[in-house]
Amino acid sequence: MTDIRRTVLWVVFTMSLVLLWDGWQKHNGHPSMFSPAAPKAVATAASGNGAVGLPTPAVVPGAVPAPAAAPAVLGSEKVHIKTDVLNVTLETLGGDVSRVELPAYLDVPEPGLFDPLLQAVGLKQKPVVVPKPIVLLDAAGKSYKAQSGLLGSQGEQLPNHNTLMTVLPGERELKDGMNELTVRMESPVVGGVKLVKTFSFKRGDYVVGVRHELVNVGTAAVTPQVYVQLVRNGTPGPQSADFTGTFTGPAVYNENSKFHKVEFKDIDKGKVEIDKTANNGWVAMVQHYFASAWLHNEAGHREFFVKKVAAAVPEQYAVGMVFTQPQLAPGATQIRDDQLFVGPQEEKKLAVLAPGLELVKDYGIFAILAKPLFWLLEKLHSYLGNWGWSIIALVVLLKAAFYWLNASAYRSMAKMKAVGPKIQAMRERLKDKPQEMQQEMMRIYREEKVNPIGGCLPIFLQMPFFMGLYWVLLSTVEMRGAPWLGWITDLSAKDPYFILPILMTLSSLLQVALGPKSPDPMQAKMMWFMPLAFSFMFFVFPSGLVLYWLTNNILSIAQQWMINKQLGVQN
Repeated sequence: MTDIRRTVLWVVFTMSLVLLWDGWQKHNGHPSMFSPAAPKAVATAASGNGAVGLPTPAVVPGAVPAPAAAPAVLGSEKVHIKTDVLNVTLETLGGDVSRVELPAYLDVPEPGLFDPLLQAVGLKQKPVVVPKPIVLLDAAGKSYKAQSGLLGSQGEQLPNHNTLMTVLPGERELKDGMNELTVRMESPVVGGVKLVKTFSFKRGDYVVGVRHELVNVGTAAVTPQVYVQLVRNGTPGPQSADFTGTFTGPAVYNENSKFHKVEFKDIDKGKVEIDKTANNGWVAMVQHYFASAWLHNEAGHREFFVKKVAAAVPEQYAVGMVFTQPQLAPGATQIRDDQLFVGPQEEKKLAVLAPGLELVKDYGIFAILAKPLFWLLEKLHSYLGNWGWSIIALVVLLKAAFYWLNASAYRSMAKMKAVGPKIQAMRERLKDKPQEMQQEMMRIYREEKVNPIGGCLPIFLQMPFFMGLYWVLLSTVEMRGAPWLGWITDLSAKDPYFILPILMTLSSLLQVALGPKSPDPMQAKMMWFMPLAFSFMFFVFPSGLVLYWLTNNILSIAQQWMINKQLGVQN
């Protein structure tokens, strides 16, 4: 049994070190051992006349729109829209949404690892940092934009995202007393068709309404296709979790195959496995805490695509949908309404917008447990009003729920600790007789009614619940900028003075002291070394996660100490 425990501990310890090293590599910008490095940004090549080359859209039905001509690009204008929750930049070139800022979510650069301590003792001056809104869509930085346009089902050229449009006069800011503003853009006639885009912005809403108005001013009927797509490079978004590998990339949903994430590396390898067609669904670009998505909730045939944008510099990926419209007769007009969501992953609000949209909040493999835990965490927050105290309360409730299971484990550990001296003396006496030593050890365990793995099994049974809570805290955007107590002003950022990680390390060492001492000297040393190795990781973890582990440790220590005392085992 001791050999089994030693093997399990070594496997856990070795894997922890491997994952720790891999996380440190990613934290310092090096490629992961388990996945290729994210594509590096390369300066966009410009033509001799100053026009920036644009990617051709990823859609294949009909003729692929060609890049815009140089004079059209030179004539492109930026239209800046400001609401209470969105700062949006529209481009007259194609009517792209090329930049979106979220003023309610500030991006404050984290200081260096030891900067707060150096500043506290006066060895380094504290810089003046002006918080800036999180930039989600950003055509200049991440080549991240939302596009839409038309394709001809027979290959004819129609207005698309390379077509220069004219913006009509109107309000550009949602002022006090206004609940909605609209921006209207018109394309020239291309292939006998004119496209009119109307963007609608509402107060307090992260959804932009996008109306596509198709007008056939030609003499022949056409069957147009409307495409919507999100295009970006493979660079992780703001506040991506280095050590935990939160997902960044495209996602596709329909009611048949449900939610499906697509890794950038799979797109590179041509291993994209999604439903190509459906009568419902949406597409999204997902990153830590935030997402963008094209939504069309009306039932109707659509084609999905996820691919690398051909010849794009820097390297870009696209996810989108294509809708084939009914035949448009000469002089006729068609109107279709789509929605573009750009904002935080607030689970309740996302669920209302479209079926399955809340799934962009990534809980990993623990989603079945994480969802009810988040529901309970929200309920606690509604009473306590502070996410830090809510985390502590939730851990207390989990420990209470597993009290008797933990009690069984801690009793087993206490008995192991009680027979420790007897086992140690036996090992010294039979150190040259390993087979006899093993038999004698099993006899002692039987006589003392000790199960060597009895302390491990209950802990393993409840680990999925605590891992589910771990992913809840990692994925919940409400933690951004949420204060807890005193020096902890942001539960999504690391503890600036390392107080929580230090307490976490001390509590882990105390747990080792309260537990049974291994008769194997090497194994005993490893048990003391493991908390020190893990603490290295917690120094850069978000403080909300460290608070969760620290609270769990303190409650475990209290229960172990109480059971040791009840059984007369010296603490």
